[in-house]
Amino acid sequence: MYLKNAWYVAGWSKDFDHDLKAETFLGEEIVIYRKRDGSPVALEDACPHRKLPLSKGSLKDDTVVCGYHGLTFDCSGACVAAPTQPDRIPSRAVVRSYPVVDRYRFLWIWMGDPSLADPDKIFPIENFDSPEWGYTDGGVIDIECNYLWIVDNLLDPSHVAWVHLTSFAGAGTEDQPLHVARTERGVIVSRWIYDRPPSPYYAGLVRFEGNCDRLQHYEMCYPAIGLNKSVYTPVGTGGPDMAPVEKTFINISYNFMTPIDEDRSRYFWFQHRNSDPQDQAISEKMNAGARMAFEEDRAVLVAVHKGMKHKKTPNIDLGLDSGAKLFRLQLQRLIDEDASAVTAAR
Repeated sequence: MYLKNAWYVAGWSKDFDHDLKAETFLGEEIVIYRKRDGSPVALEDACPHRKLPLSKGSLKDDTVVCGYHGLTFDCSGACVAAPTQPDRIPSRAVVRSYPVVDRYRFLWIWMGDPSLADPDKIFPIENFDSPEWGYTDGGVIDIECNYLWIVDNLLDPSHVAWVHLTSFAGAGTEDQPLHVARTERGVIVSRWIYDRPPSPYYAGLVRFEGNCDRLQHYEMCYPAIGLNKSVYTPVGTGGPDMAPVEKTFINISYNFMTPIDEDRSRYFWFQHRNSDPQDQAISEKMNAGARMAFEEDRAVLVAVHKGMKHKKTPNIDLGLDSGAKLFRLQLQRLIDEDASAVTAAR
C-alpha cells in the first residue's frame, strides 16, 4: 500500500520542539521531539513492555521516559535505564528509530530501511533560496480519504473547471487535450491553452493586460509529491518550447501527501512564485485562495473515498484518468520491489 523507502513530510519544522508529539504515518504510530540542541528525533510510539505510547511519558533531558514503569530510551531507540531493575536492562527493550531531517521549512521522515535514508534524496525545490522568488506560508489539512485519491486529483487538470470555478478554472480547462508523459520521478499531465483570459486566481497576479497563453503542468512524483506549475505569459509567447519573457508569471504549487492510514491523509502545501518576493500581501492573498480551493477539493475527495470504498456498482475510468493510472501502476511496481527486497533480506 505504501512506498516505505522514501522521504515523507512529517510536518512543518516550526511545529516540533522539546516536547513529545504523537503522530501516525503510513499506519505506524510515532513520537517526535527535538533534543535540547534542536535536532529532531522520531521513535516508535510504544514502550516494548506493555505498549503504552511513549508520547504519554515525559522527556528527561534528551531521553524519553515511559509513563508506566520508567523505562528510558535514547534517540537511537535503545533503553538506557530500567528503574525497577537498574542492574539488568532488558536486552529486548528497544524501540524503532526513524531518520528525520529538516529541509525547506519541513521536517522529513524516512519510513523504510534506515540504512537507505539518504538526505540527498529529499525532493528538491528549485530556487528555494533565490531572492527573486517569493513563497507563501503554506498550510496543512487532514483529509478523510486514501492518499491515492488526492494523487488522482493532482494529476487531473480538468477538474478545476467544475470544482474550482472561482479560482483555478478558466476557458479551455474543460475540453483542451491533455499530454501525458512518464518521467524518472513520476508522471506529468499538461496542456497549453492559448489566447484565453487568465483564471480568477491569477487575474490579479499577472503583469500584463488582456488574454494570455497558459500552461497547466500537473506533475506527481514518488512517493506522493505534487508539483503543479502554472505559467501565464502574453499571447503569442507560450508553447512547449517557450522561453520565459519579461512578463511571464510562473507559480509552482508544491503539494506533499503523507498517508496517515488507509482512510486518512495529511496534505501540506505552499506556493513559490517568480515575482514580488517580499510582498507579504500577495503571499497572504495567494495562500488564502489556495486554502479555499483545497477545501473545495477536500469536500469532493472525502465523498469520493466513501463512494469508492462502499460502491454498490462498478466505477468507470475516463480518458482524463490516464495520467493517474500510469502513476499508480509505476508506484505499485516500486512498492512491490521494496517488498521483494525485504523478503530477500530475511
